[in-house]
Amino acid sequence: MLKTETSDLWWKSAVVYCLDIQKFFDADGDGTGDITGLAQRIDYLAELGVTCLWLMPFYPTDNRDDGYDITDYYGVDPKLGTHGDFVELVRTAKDRGMRVIVDLVVNHTSHKHPWFKASRSSKDNPYRDWYVWRDTEPPDTSDKVVFPDAEDGIWTLDDKTGEWYLHNFYAEQPDLNIANPAVQAEVAKIIGFWLQLGVDGFRVDAVPFFIETVGIDAEWTAEYGDPHEYLRELRAFMGRRRGDAIFLGEVNVTYDEQVKFFGGDEGDELTMMFDFELMQRMYLALARGSAAPMEKMLKKRPKLARHNQFANFVRNHDELTLDKLTESERAEVFEAFGPDPDMQLFDRGLRRRLPPMLDGDPRRIKMVYSLMFSLPGTPVLFYGEEIGMGENLDVPGRLAVRTPMQWTPGRNGGFSEAAPSRLPCSPPSGAYAPEHVNAEDQRSDPSSLLAFVGQLARRYRECPEVGMGDFEVLSHDAPSVLAHRCTWSQFGGGVASSVLVHNLGPDATEITVELPDVEEGTRVVDLFADDECEVEKGGRLTVTVPGYGHHWLRLLLPGDRRLH
Repeated sequence: MLKTETSDLWWKSAVVYCLDIQKFFDADGDGTGDITGLAQRIDYLAELGVTCLWLMPFYPTDNRDDGYDITDYYGVDPKLGTHGDFVELVRTAKDRGMRVIVDLVVNHTSHKHPWFKASRSSKDNPYRDWYVWRDTEPPDTSDKVVFPDAEDGIWTLDDKTGEWYLHNFYAEQPDLNIANPAVQAEVAKIIGFWLQLGVDGFRVDAVPFFIETVGIDAEWTAEYGDPHEYLRELRAFMGRRRGDAIFLGEVNVTYDEQVKFFGGDEGDELTMMFDFELMQRMYLALARGSAAPMEKMLKKRPKLARHNQFANFVRNHDELTLDKLTESERAEVFEAFGPDPDMQLFDRGLRRRLPPMLDGDPRRIKMVYSLMFSLPGTPVLFYGEEIGMGENLDVPGRLAVRTPMQWTPGRNGGFSEAAPSRLPCSPPSGAYAPEHVNAEDQRSDPSSLLAFVGQLARRYRECPEVGMGDFEVLSHDAPSVLAHRCTWSQFGGGVASSVLVHNLGPDATEITVELPDVEEGTRVVDLFADDECEVEKGGRLTVTVPGYGHHWLRLLLPGDRRLH
């Protein structure tokens, strides 16, 4: 029964790994990563402990937004491979026990997509209403711009028809009109197509923009009702086609709003969502050396339907957004981790990776990744995090963190045999150059970050309570320490429970937490050390945490028959 429970909700104990195919490994030597190259590196990911591969866009594109401006939703970019290569990749991944999810980018298309070319050709073209148009000059929308370095509004005048089209992102990315039944049907076909090729779900891009109704006819909005109904219908469609497929949503809104995107108590919209709220408070907590910002957000986290889940991450492929912090809080994080204006982006985020932000301190780096894996939910890694890659600030904008994967200390970091000038962009120089940071060297070093992240993945998979169970923040007297407990009542009887402790400060600290439901004398095993202790009288557990240290403490409760 335990096997059935965890397999039915596979995403609640998954280790997700996000990568950009064109930056991962170049098998044919043309300077661009490809699907065949990724397939050749599947065993590396399986060895790391990855159980779900998230592929960033690999579709044909005009390359205005690193693949997020799509010209064919049913295609594969010829530079990356073919449909045959993609199917072989999926088969190879599944042979290693790995699920595959892909980006679903249906808020907008490229302006070179055939649909938009037809839409702008004339006002009476059948594709006109596939996009959002207005015939009167729009008001000032500069406050709604996502990319203030490139756009000054979200409406652009099309000279050919004399009307304005909506684009929440770049002007080269016109927004689709979700009010159009033809668009709705097409999105369902896209989902069905990739499910048929074997994918296990979708990371849904820019969900709040996708279902918004800005510029859409008010009569339709009144007739159709809540646009969340559309998201609910898409989820139901996916469920009919593939019962265990998921929607992992990019929804950077407050917790109250996130509940709506999950589908409320029913949980019948998005399956999972990235926890932007907690991620941003994690960086504030790191800057202050105080666990308080994280404790506050964890206590505010809403209780979700049993099959829903939060996804935890240290950073993603975009800027490290800090938009949910106050201006003064954001200034604290900037000062601590990105004081140079060139390290910042859009006045709201950082274009840096974690190791350089923490000055390469291995204690802090390992503590942060331990924290990420231990937080209630599903951990998501961005490629290269497992070896401690740095950013290249010479690369413009958000692409600074999307440099080629560093496999070896050799030329191009082993990513490609092509001339360096043919690469998508250059790897970092200095302390984070491939000769200093690469997978080959770390695979033979048991003390490396790669070895540690692999161990974290194994411990996370061995502790289903972290992903499957309930959690509580534990009180104590040390401001720098975050202590929380995850508990899961297993099918077949028994309880699995762990106490996770992380010290965000530089000094060793002793804490005592109270576990009133745990009997005196209960054994406690440290899953990252050959050490154990016992629960004291009154359910007290006393632990000493090194500076920037961590403990995963497994409570050996009656009925817990797992290996420790």
